[in-house]
Amino acid sequence: MAHLSDLEIQNWIALYAAAGLCCVFAVVLSIATVFVELYREEAWGNLKTFRSAILLIPRTWWRWQKLYLLSTPVTLAIVGSFAATLSWS
Repeated sequence: MAHLSDLEIQNWIALYAAAGLCCVFAVVLSIATVFVELYREEAWGNLKTFRSAILLIPRTWWRWQKLYLLSTPVTLAIVGSFAATLSWS
């Protein structure tokens, strides 16, 4: 098994840090978007029964998951383009 050089280790650490930073941005933006959408739709106005109140939680979770997962191609593009600028040898 080949060992990584110091440069390669630094590059991998930089890539993981970049991916982590992009993921943090995606989480913050997707949570903010969900809250804005819920506010605009006045989602709490539809909570007339106990069942509808309980179902608001998984619906909100699903909405957040969709928004967060839509950021995956952007994150991959940003980190991939960053990786292309690094010197690997």
